[in-house]
Amino acid sequence: MNLSYVTDSLAHFSLEEVLQKITRQDIYHIELATGGWSPAPHLNIDNLLNDKTELSALKDLLSKYHVQVVALNCSGNPLDPGILGDEHRKITEQTFELAEQLGVKKIVMMSGLPPASPNDEMPNWITTTVSWPPQLKDALEYQWNEIAIPYWKNLVEIAKNHGVEKIALENFSMQLVYNAETLLKLRNAVDPIIGMNLDPSHLLWMGADPIQCARALEGAIHHVHGKDVRIEKGLADINTVLETKEIEDVKNRSWNYVAVGYGQDLQWWKTFFSVIRMVGYDDFVSLEMEDLTMSAEDGVDASIAALKQVVV
Repeated sequence: MNLSYVTDSLAHFSLEEVLQKITRQDIYHIELATGGWSPAPHLNIDNLLNDKTELSALKDLLSKYHVQVVALNCSGNPLDPGILGDEHRKITEQTFELAEQLGVKKIVMMSGLPPASPNDEMPNWITTTVSWPPQLKDALEYQWNEIAIPYWKNLVEIAKNHGVEKIALENFSMQLVYNAETLLKLRNAVDPIIGMNLDPSHLLWMGADPIQCARALEGAIHHVHGKDVRIEKGLADINTVLETKEIEDVKNRSWNYVAVGYGQDLQWWKTFFSVIRMVGYDDFVSLEMEDLTMSAEDGVDASIAALKQVVV
Protein backbone atom coordinates (compact mmCIF):
# COMPACT_ATOMS: atom_id res chain seq x y z
CA MET A 1 0.00 0.00 0.00
CA ASN A 2 1.06 3.60 -0.60
CA LEU A 3 0.19 6.89 1.02
CA SER A 4 -1.81 9.56 -0.71
CA TYR A 5 -3.18 12.83 0.58
CA VAL A 6 -6.64 14.43 0.63
CA THR A 7 -5.95 17.97 -0.52
CA ASP A 8 -8.79 19.56 1.49
CA SER A 9 -6.86 18.98 4.70
CA LEU A 10 -4.79 22.04 3.75
CA ALA A 11 -7.59 24.04 2.18
CA HIS A 12 -5.93 27.34 3.11
CA PHE A 13 -2.87 26.47 1.00
CA SER A 14 -2.68 26.85 -2.75
CA LEU A 15 -2.45 23.56 -4.61
CA GLU A 16 1.19 24.24 -5.37
CA GLU A 17 1.88 24.83 -1.67
CA VAL A 18 0.13 21.53 -0.88
CA LEU A 19 2.26 19.70 -3.43
CA GLN A 20 5.42 21.31 -2.08
CA LYS A 21 4.57 20.25 1.47
CA ILE A 22 3.69 16.65 0.75
CA THR A 23 6.49 15.95 -1.72
CA ARG A 24 9.00 17.16 0.88
CA GLN A 25 7.65 14.25 2.92
CA ASP A 26 7.91 11.78 0.02
CA ILE A 27 4.19 11.65 -0.82
CA TYR A 28 3.52 11.84 -4.54
CA HIS A 29 -0.15 10.91 -4.79
CA ILE A 30 -3.26 12.94 -4.01
CA GLU A 31 -7.01 12.60 -3.70
CA LEU A 32 -8.33 15.82 -5.17
CA ALA A 33 -11.66 17.28 -4.03
CA THR A 34 -13.92 18.57 -6.79
CA GLY A 35 -16.96 19.79 -4.81
CA GLY A 36 -20.01 18.55 -2.97
CA TRP A 37 -19.48 19.06 0.75
CA SER A 38 -16.02 20.37 -0.11
CA PRO A 39 -15.64 23.97 -1.31
CA ALA A 40 -13.07 22.54 -3.78
CA PRO A 41 -10.43 25.09 -2.74
CA HIS A 42 -7.86 23.90 -5.27
CA LEU A 43 -9.84 23.83 -8.51
CA ASN A 44 -12.82 25.19 -10.39
CA ILE A 45 -14.41 22.23 -12.13
CA ASP A 46 -16.42 24.37 -14.57
CA ASN A 47 -13.25 26.07 -15.73
CA LEU A 48 -11.32 22.82 -16.02
CA LEU A 49 -14.01 21.25 -18.18
CA ASN A 50 -14.44 24.29 -20.43
CA ASP A 51 -10.95 25.72 -20.69
CA LYS A 52 -8.21 23.49 -22.09
CA THR A 53 -5.62 26.01 -20.99
CA GLU A 54 -6.66 25.67 -17.34
CA LEU A 55 -6.73 21.87 -17.57
CA SER A 56 -3.26 21.90 -19.11
CA ALA A 57 -2.03 24.17 -16.32
CA LEU A 58 -3.27 21.67 -13.73
CA LYS A 59 -1.57 18.80 -15.52
CA ASP A 60 1.66 20.83 -15.80
CA LEU A 61 1.61 21.64 -12.08
CA LEU A 62 1.15 17.99 -11.16
CA SER A 63 3.93 17.01 -13.56
CA LYS A 64 6.26 19.63 -12.08
CA TYR A 65 6.09 17.91 -8.70
CA HIS A 66 5.76 14.36 -10.12
CA VAL A 67 2.41 13.98 -8.37
CA GLN A 68 -0.37 11.66 -9.56
CA VAL A 69 -4.09 12.05 -8.84
CA VAL A 70 -5.24 8.63 -7.62
CA ALA A 71 -8.85 9.61 -6.94
CA LEU A 72 -11.26 12.49 -7.32
CA ASN A 73 -13.55 13.18 -4.36
CA CYS A 74 -17.04 14.61 -4.84
CA SER A 75 -18.57 13.54 -1.53
CA GLY A 76 -21.96 15.11 -0.92
CA ASN A 77 -25.63 14.18 -0.96
CA PRO A 78 -26.80 13.49 -4.51
CA LEU A 79 -30.10 12.12 -3.12
CA ASP A 80 -31.11 15.33 -1.35
CA PRO A 81 -34.57 16.35 -2.61
CA GLY A 82 -33.80 20.08 -2.91
CA ILE A 83 -31.43 22.47 -4.59
CA LEU A 84 -28.47 20.92 -2.76
CA GLY A 85 -29.19 17.59 -4.41
CA ASP A 86 -29.32 19.23 -7.83
CA GLU A 87 -25.93 20.82 -7.20
CA HIS A 88 -24.34 17.62 -5.92
CA ARG A 89 -25.69 15.50 -8.77
CA LYS A 90 -24.24 17.98 -11.24
CA ILE A 91 -20.87 17.98 -9.46
CA THR A 92 -20.85 14.17 -9.47
CA GLU A 93 -21.32 13.92 -13.22
CA GLN A 94 -18.82 16.72 -13.83
CA THR A 95 -16.34 14.81 -11.67
CA PHE A 96 -16.74 11.77 -13.92
CA GLU A 97 -16.01 14.02 -16.91
CA LEU A 98 -12.91 15.45 -15.24
CA ALA A 99 -11.75 11.96 -14.29
CA GLU A 100 -11.85 11.02 -17.97
CA GLN A 101 -9.80 14.11 -18.87
CA LEU A 102 -7.20 13.34 -16.19
CA GLY A 103 -7.13 9.57 -16.69
CA VAL A 104 -8.36 8.96 -13.13
CA LYS A 105 -10.20 5.67 -12.65
CA LYS A 106 -11.41 6.00 -9.07
CA ILE A 107 -14.07 8.30 -7.61
CA VAL A 108 -14.55 8.76 -3.86
CA MET A 109 -18.02 9.93 -2.86
CA MET A 110 -20.99 9.16 -0.62
CA SER A 111 -24.17 7.23 -1.29
CA GLY A 112 -26.46 10.14 -0.51
CA LEU A 113 -29.47 10.15 1.78
CA PRO A 114 -33.04 10.64 0.55
CA PRO A 115 -36.05 11.94 2.46
CA ALA A 116 -38.36 9.42 4.12
CA SER A 117 -41.28 10.04 1.76
CA PRO A 118 -42.08 11.91 -1.47
CA ASN A 119 -43.55 14.73 0.62
CA ASP A 120 -40.47 15.35 2.79
CA GLU A 121 -38.12 18.26 2.17
CA MET A 122 -35.18 16.99 4.25
CA PRO A 123 -33.07 13.82 4.17
CA ASN A 124 -33.90 11.40 6.98
CA TRP A 125 -31.25 9.12 8.51
CA ILE A 126 -33.21 6.21 10.01
CA THR A 127 -31.03 4.58 12.64
CA THR A 128 -33.50 3.03 15.06
CA THR A 129 -35.59 -0.13 14.94
CA VAL A 130 -38.36 -0.06 12.36
CA SER A 131 -40.68 -1.93 14.73
CA TRP A 132 -41.95 1.38 16.06
CA PRO A 133 -43.23 3.56 14.68
CA PRO A 134 -44.03 1.05 11.90
CA GLN A 135 -43.98 3.80 9.24
CA LEU A 136 -40.19 3.70 9.43
CA LYS A 137 -40.16 0.38 7.60
CA ASP A 138 -42.07 1.92 4.70
CA ALA A 139 -39.72 4.89 4.78
CA LEU A 140 -36.65 2.67 4.42
CA GLU A 141 -38.27 0.77 1.58
CA TYR A 142 -38.94 4.09 -0.17
CA GLN A 143 -35.39 5.35 0.36
CA TRP A 144 -33.76 2.20 -0.99
CA ASN A 145 -36.07 0.87 -3.67
CA GLU A 146 -37.64 4.00 -5.08
CA ILE A 147 -34.77 6.48 -4.78
CA ALA A 148 -31.29 5.09 -4.12
CA ILE A 149 -31.12 1.92 -6.18
CA PRO A 150 -32.65 3.43 -9.36
CA TYR A 151 -30.40 6.49 -9.07
CA TRP A 152 -27.28 4.41 -8.59
CA LYS A 153 -28.06 2.04 -11.45
CA ASN A 154 -28.24 5.02 -13.78
CA LEU A 155 -25.19 6.74 -12.27
CA VAL A 156 -23.01 3.66 -12.63
CA GLU A 157 -23.67 3.59 -16.37
CA ILE A 158 -22.70 7.26 -16.64
CA ALA A 159 -19.50 6.54 -14.70
CA LYS A 160 -18.57 3.64 -16.95
CA ASN A 161 -19.10 5.80 -20.04
CA HIS A 162 -16.37 8.08 -18.70
CA GLY A 163 -13.94 5.25 -17.98
CA VAL A 164 -14.47 5.18 -14.21
CA GLU A 165 -13.63 1.74 -12.84
CA LYS A 166 -14.24 2.16 -9.11
CA ILE A 167 -16.67 4.23 -7.07
CA ALA A 168 -15.64 4.17 -3.41
CA LEU A 169 -18.45 5.17 -1.03
CA GLU A 170 -17.37 6.59 2.30
CA ASN A 171 -19.07 5.02 5.33
CA PHE A 172 -20.15 8.40 6.65
CA SER A 173 -23.04 9.17 8.99
CA MET A 174 -26.19 10.76 7.56
CA GLN A 175 -25.83 8.57 4.45
CA LEU A 176 -27.85 5.57 3.34
CA VAL A 177 -24.57 3.65 3.09
CA TYR A 178 -22.77 4.04 6.41
CA ASN A 179 -21.47 0.55 7.29
CA ALA A 180 -20.46 -2.77 5.73
CA GLU A 181 -24.00 -4.15 5.56
CA THR A 182 -25.48 -1.17 3.74
CA LEU A 183 -22.52 -0.97 1.34
CA LEU A 184 -22.97 -4.60 0.37
CA LYS A 185 -26.71 -4.09 0.00
CA LEU A 186 -26.21 -1.31 -2.57
CA ARG A 187 -23.31 -3.09 -4.30
CA ASN A 188 -25.29 -6.31 -4.69
CA ALA A 189 -28.35 -4.43 -5.98
CA VAL A 190 -26.42 -2.32 -8.49
CA ASP A 191 -22.90 -3.26 -9.61
CA PRO A 192 -19.50 -4.30 -8.15
CA ILE A 193 -18.04 -1.04 -9.49
CA ILE A 194 -19.41 0.21 -6.15
CA GLY A 195 -17.20 -0.51 -3.16
CA MET A 196 -16.28 1.01 0.18
CA ASN A 197 -14.05 3.92 0.93
CA LEU A 198 -13.21 2.40 4.29
CA ASP A 199 -12.84 5.25 6.77
CA PRO A 200 -12.20 3.86 10.26
CA SER A 201 -12.91 7.13 12.05
CA HIS A 202 -16.66 7.08 11.34
CA LEU A 203 -17.01 3.39 12.14
CA LEU A 204 -15.25 3.85 15.47
CA TRP A 205 -17.55 6.55 16.80
CA MET A 206 -20.60 4.63 15.59
CA GLY A 207 -19.46 1.66 17.69
CA ALA A 208 -18.14 -0.67 15.00
CA ASP A 209 -14.75 -2.38 14.77
CA PRO A 210 -13.11 -1.28 11.49
CA ILE A 211 -10.85 -4.34 11.52
CA GLN A 212 -13.82 -6.70 11.55
CA CYS A 213 -15.55 -4.52 8.96
CA ALA A 214 -12.54 -4.96 6.68
CA ARG A 215 -12.93 -8.73 6.97
CA ALA A 216 -16.63 -8.48 6.08
CA LEU A 217 -15.80 -6.29 3.06
CA GLU A 218 -13.30 -8.64 1.45
CA GLY A 219 -13.26 -7.89 -2.26
CA ALA A 220 -15.39 -4.77 -1.83
CA ILE A 221 -12.82 -2.29 -0.45
CA HIS A 222 -12.06 0.22 -3.19
CA HIS A 223 -10.27 2.89 -1.17
CA VAL A 224 -9.12 3.64 2.39
CA HIS A 225 -8.91 6.86 4.37
CA GLY A 226 -6.29 7.23 7.06
CA LYS A 227 -8.34 9.17 9.58
CA ASP A 228 -8.58 8.82 13.34
CA VAL A 229 -11.17 9.65 15.99
CA ARG A 230 -11.07 9.90 19.76
CA ILE A 231 -14.01 9.03 21.97
CA GLU A 232 -13.90 11.60 24.78
CA LYS A 233 -14.20 9.56 27.94
CA GLY A 234 -16.43 11.16 30.56
CA LEU A 235 -18.52 13.14 28.11
CA ALA A 236 -19.36 10.09 26.00
CA ASP A 237 -20.07 8.08 29.15
CA ILE A 238 -22.67 10.65 30.14
CA ASN A 239 -24.08 11.87 26.83
CA THR A 240 -23.54 8.84 24.53
CA VAL A 241 -21.74 9.21 21.20
CA LEU A 242 -24.82 10.69 19.52
CA GLU A 243 -23.45 14.17 18.98
CA THR A 244 -25.17 17.32 17.71
CA LYS A 245 -22.61 19.95 18.77
CA GLU A 246 -20.67 21.91 16.15
CA ILE A 247 -17.52 20.14 15.00
CA GLU A 248 -15.46 23.12 16.24
CA ASP A 249 -16.73 22.67 19.83
CA VAL A 250 -14.01 20.11 20.54
CA LYS A 251 -13.93 20.63 24.31
CA ASN A 252 -17.58 19.71 24.80
CA ARG A 253 -18.09 16.98 22.21
CA SER A 254 -18.37 13.28 22.98
CA TRP A 255 -15.95 12.47 20.16
CA ASN A 256 -13.56 14.35 17.91
CA TYR A 257 -11.63 13.68 14.74
CA VAL A 258 -7.94 13.68 15.61
CA ALA A 259 -4.57 13.24 13.93
CA VAL A 260 -3.62 9.64 13.23
CA GLY A 261 -2.28 8.04 16.41
CA TYR A 262 -4.09 10.46 18.72
CA GLY A 263 -7.17 8.23 18.96
CA GLN A 264 -6.03 4.68 18.27
CA ASP A 265 -2.45 3.70 19.05
CA LEU A 266 -0.03 2.61 16.35
CA GLN A 267 -0.40 -1.08 17.18
CA TRP A 268 -4.11 -0.77 16.36
CA TRP A 269 -3.27 0.88 13.06
CA LYS A 270 -0.74 -1.84 12.23
CA THR A 271 -3.40 -4.49 12.76
CA PHE A 272 -5.94 -2.53 10.73
CA PHE A 273 -3.68 -2.25 7.70
CA SER A 274 -2.46 -5.82 8.07
CA VAL A 275 -6.01 -7.12 7.88
CA ILE A 276 -6.87 -4.85 4.96
CA ARG A 277 -3.93 -6.24 3.03
CA MET A 278 -4.86 -9.79 4.09
CA VAL A 279 -8.35 -9.45 2.56
CA GLY A 280 -6.90 -8.27 -0.73
CA TYR A 281 -6.62 -4.47 -0.64
CA ASP A 282 -3.21 -3.24 -1.75
CA ASP A 283 -3.91 0.25 -3.07
CA PHE A 284 -3.76 3.79 -1.68
CA VAL A 285 -4.39 5.04 1.85
CA SER A 286 -5.37 8.71 1.74
CA LEU A 287 -4.62 10.85 4.75
CA GLU A 288 -7.64 12.95 5.67
CA MET A 289 -6.81 15.25 8.57
CA GLU A 290 -9.59 17.06 10.43
CA ASP A 291 -8.10 17.46 13.91
CA LEU A 292 -9.28 20.85 15.23
CA THR A 293 -7.30 20.52 18.47
CA MET A 294 -4.13 21.55 16.61
CA SER A 295 -3.14 23.47 13.50
CA ALA A 296 -3.79 21.83 10.16
CA GLU A 297 -0.08 21.82 9.37
CA ASP A 298 0.84 20.13 12.66
CA GLY A 299 -1.95 17.60 12.25
CA VAL A 300 -0.83 16.71 8.75
CA ASP A 301 2.79 16.33 9.84
CA ALA A 302 1.87 14.17 12.84
CA SER A 303 -0.45 12.00 10.77
CA ILE A 304 2.07 11.47 7.98
CA ALA A 305 4.72 10.50 10.52
CA ALA A 306 2.34 8.00 12.12
CA LEU A 307 1.08 6.51 8.84
CA LYS A 308 4.64 6.01 7.58
CA GLN A 309 5.19 3.68 10.53
CA VAL A 310 2.13 1.52 9.88
CA VAL A 311 1.40 1.51 6.12
CA VAL A 312 3.63 -1.04 4.41
